[in-house]
Amino acid sequence: MTFSRAKAISALAVPDYVLMRKVNRWAAPNWVRWWMIASTRSGDGWFWGLCGIILLATHDAARFAAVIASALAAATGILIFRTVKKAVGRKRPCDIEPHCWATLLPPDQFSFPSGHSITAFAVAVSLGLFYPAVFPGLLFMAISIAASRILLGMHFLSDVLAGATLGALLGYASYALVA
Repeated sequence: MTFSRAKAISALAVPDYVLMRKVNRWAAPNWVRWWMIASTRSGDGWFWGLCGIILLATHDAARFAAVIASALAAATGILIFRTVKKAVGRKRPCDIEPHCWATLLPPDQFSFPSGHSITAFAVAVSLGLFYPAVFPGLLFMAISIAASRILLGMHFLSDVLAGATLGALLGYASYALVA
């Protein structure tokens, strides 16, 4: 039995394709559709920018450090995902098989890793470490954004897991650097 990179990648992709086919055929209830579309749209960046503006408007002593840490984590994540997406070149699920109810267009052509997940977790973790009281809400938002990318047919589960892990690590690192 010979080892080949293509066989290994193919074997690792099987669970992604199984989940993709189940999600693509699921006629989700309307409330799930609205939640996923709203989540993915908030992950386009405006929600995190609004969080930063609101934070800067407070008089909290840590507000500047928190905004700098989250901006650093998000910017680093964007640089990483743009580079890795081009290098990996993985097709998106919506380019492989049609989705039964989502009609959103992807922001770029490649799938791995999820940029929405990287930035969501980078900002949520960095801000959440500065403000533990709002950490659960920020994590809920990041998880919703990540889940929306799968349920809308934009990403495979492995894209989102890799993005969330990388984003969380970037969020923690930027917090540790700035705090």
